[in-house]
Amino acid sequence: MIEPESSAYDDFMKPLGLLLIVAGILLAAVGAAVYFGWLNWFGRLPGDVRIESERAQVHFPIVTMIVVSVVLTVVLNVLARLFGK
Repeated sequence: MIEPESSAYDDFMKPLGLLLIVAGILLAAVGAAVYFGWLNWFGRLPGDVRIESERAQVHFPIVTMIVVSVVLTVVLNVLARLFGK
């Protein structure tokens, strides 16, 4: 177990604490965007497949997931280059 007074403890816990703070802020921002309706286009892009019948609805958000994938790839690559990993 790592002792709380050691520098290894600080080297592990400080970045973890920062990560949790940033993740919380991002989660709050996404929650606010959903609450205020700023993401009402999400899942309704042209190319998303929606099949509706009397008994069922099926939705395949193909284009939305491609957009999410591209955005996350760009953001994570930029962060990786900024932090040199």
